[in-house]
Amino acid sequence: MPSVRLTPALRVLAIPSAHPYPERLRSTTPATSRVVHLDDPAVPGAPPGQWWPPTALDAEWVRQHADELDIVHLHFGFDAASPDDLRRWVCALREAGIPLVLTVHDLVNPHFSDQRDHTARLDVLVPAADAVITLTPGAATEIERRWGRSAEVLAHPHVAPLELVGAPRPGAPDDGRPFVVGIDLKSLRANVLAEPVVRIVSEAVSTLPHAELVVDLHADVLDPRHPRHDHFLLQTLYDLQGRGRLRLSVHERRSDEQLWEHLRSLDLAVLPYAFGTHSGWVEACYDLGTTVLAPRTGYWVEQEPMLTFGWRPGEDPDEGQVFSAVQLAFWDRPHWQADAQTRAEQQSVISQRHEQLYADLLARAATAPSTPCERVAESTGALCEPATAP
Repeated sequence: MPSVRLTPALRVLAIPSAHPYPERLRSTTPATSRVVHLDDPAVPGAPPGQWWPPTALDAEWVRQHADELDIVHLHFGFDAASPDDLRRWVCALREAGIPLVLTVHDLVNPHFSDQRDHTARLDVLVPAADAVITLTPGAATEIERRWGRSAEVLAHPHVAPLELVGAPRPGAPDDGRPFVVGIDLKSLRANVLAEPVVRIVSEAVSTLPHAELVVDLHADVLDPRHPRHDHFLLQTLYDLQGRGRLRLSVHERRSDEQLWEHLRSLDLAVLPYAFGTHSGWVEACYDLGTTVLAPRTGYWVEQEPMLTFGWRPGEDPDEGQVFSAVQLAFWDRPHWQADAQTRAEQQSVISQRHEQLYADLLARAATAPSTPCERVAESTGALCEPATAP
């Protein structure tokens, strides 16, 4: 007998919808799920499939489409809106009786050196959300301390495809290939403090027999007009390559398939993050069995097993701890890897919990009157303007 979807449908708009993380939260048996996940609204002037900046993150859009959705779940993209925009947006959701779920991925934004604007946005969203989720106990503790909100901790699901999770890795270094340490600088986002990490790791790797350091960089930052172009860093990389201390790989952004292949080629992945909160890179490495060495500058150290080193603000990474960790990775070969069944079960539990949360919030909203905008400030702490304001 074919499965029948439960009714009535529960319409959820994730912001964004077409993003790997929200997609992992969806039921693996959608035919029997009550939840219908809505597509991202089209972005005017953008090519099909582009979700940013989010069209739905606008008070007027909410008012025009309120009868088309039941729940909004915000993940990313709100850096495109000002705190005042977000206050008006929260008010529109409350007036329409649409619950807001917020997953706090980033307590600090890795794309910005100055966190004041990001903090101001969180100061609106965290108090206003009907439910707050985060990924680690440390982040939940900080949310409680900063905003007095209790955040439910739901672990980051798998990043790599399940068919690759737990799969045997390519030949080990003992089979003749070198022990490969990788530092992915990508497009040098704000939290990547590359020079000291590359310098210290290259020195550590140079003390090992039959080991090499590979540093990856996106080609766009070679352009002097690029906002993250760093002439001094490039000269340092070229110099270290010329001295045989590293191999520099400059390339365009990788496809997912190319990324999985790259991570599987590394024995140790070093994260050059001076600040941050959580990391999908950590999860991808865990899925594929690549050992991670990360600084204790974010709650990613709580996500999966890894090697770590200290890094105080305004200082270089702790050189002794980096050396010790690289030596340990080489000589002891610690290996942590997820297995596909556990990851599949985890995804199922996470998706079921989200579905239950959505249903509970919708049931609560159905019995509560909509909140006039002038009263939203009292219940959420968000400073709102009346819907009729120009």
